[in-house]
Amino acid sequence: MKPSDSAAAEKLAALRRHHARNPRPQAVRDPAFVGENPFFDPHDLVQVKYEMLRRVGEEGERVSATSAAFGFSRPSFYQAQRAFQEAGLPGLLPERPGPRRAHKLSEAVVDFLEEALAEEPSLSSAALVHLLEEKLGLSVHPRSIERALERRRKKGAPKRG
Repeated sequence: MKPSDSAAAEKLAALRRHHARNPRPQAVRDPAFVGENPFFDPHDLVQVKYEMLRRVGEEGERVSATSAAFGFSRPSFYQAQRAFQEAGLPGLLPERPGPRRAHKLSEAVVDFLEEALAEEPSLSSAALVHLLEEKLGLSVHPRSIERALERRRKKGAPKRG
């Protein structure tokens, strides 16, 4: 039984949301994934990587041939193998793109912003952008400043002694 077009579209959307959509499903040439079996989905990155690892680990297939059939390089195979050994299935998900934290807006920079606001409470986030550029040489988006200040308010201002 083949999945309906709407079910397939929903699955693709879910894979995209969770950063688990294979960016190169057309590169998967393994017979299980190109056949009529709806269980195997070349768009599902975690499933493709897991099956590739299983073929080598459980069925003893060669790394070079197997990784090529699944659309990966040998180094990518070993990277997936290491990630799976360390974290299980979640290790097969790619890292989320983008910065992990507000790297420009360190605690010291947010302290600077709060001090500026204490002196002049009417400063807008756009004015704070100009102040950061002028005084610290930092280029930051106004919304980033708003989020950093809001995070600080939520967790409470640090105690100074």
